[in-house]
Amino acid sequence: MIFETDKFIFEPPPAVSVARRVLIKPDAGCLSPYPVTTSREILATIIDGIRHVSDADIIVLEGTHDGDPVAPIYQTLGYDFPRVLMLDVKDCIWVEVDNPLPKPLAVPAFWVPNVILSSDYLISVTPLKVARDKGNLSIPNLMSLLPSKKYAEAEGGWEALYGLGIDKVIADLYFTLPFDMGIIEANQKLTYVDDPTEGELEETGKIFVGDPLQVDCEVSETLGVRADYLRLIKLAESGLDTI
Repeated sequence: MIFETDKFIFEPPPAVSVARRVLIKPDAGCLSPYPVTTSREILATIIDGIRHVSDADIIVLEGTHDGDPVAPIYQTLGYDFPRVLMLDVKDCIWVEVDNPLPKPLAVPAFWVPNVILSSDYLISVTPLKVARDKGNLSIPNLMSLLPSKKYAEAEGGWEALYGLGIDKVIADLYFTLPFDMGIIEANQKLTYVDDPTEGELEETGKIFVGDPLQVDCEVSETLGVRADYLRLIKLAESGLDTI
């Protein structure tokens, strides 16, 4: 679904009303405010919507690429919501989860925080960013759930993982971590090369909500955002050989 930004009210699906734990994954890997990171306002709207239908535990979970603590980022961005547990990927217990695809595209298993597996409803919420002509949408937003301790300090570091083909890795992560909802905060579209704080802004005034694959496809088609991993996901779902 597509909403006008100024008319957006988060109405949770029925599954949220029976959930015991809801996990929200924002894009909050640096100190810069929206549109570089997920805005406090949309998180507050989502949390308020959940509270109207459920007394579930609400968790906000994020990690940083280099393993720096995320707590100072939460504080700077104003993520100070009552009765919400703010977690850092690096402080979680990690478990290795097998990729359910019979023939993984690049990664047969991922290390992820175990709190994801114990949550009943998973939401990815991210601003609309385009880096080097590729969209950072609700599915790529899941990449920062991978613990840097396991990947940055592994042989070859992050480069070894990215060297497998980032679109293949993103597609594999989509199947391994089946998030229930994607929300793309597209009030503005941020386009940049290396530094998002020096990017160009385009007013779009929209918020996209739905299944992560559906949402990313809708943004890609509606706003002309390149997202090559979507083709790989669709091919893997159809059982075709994508390699």
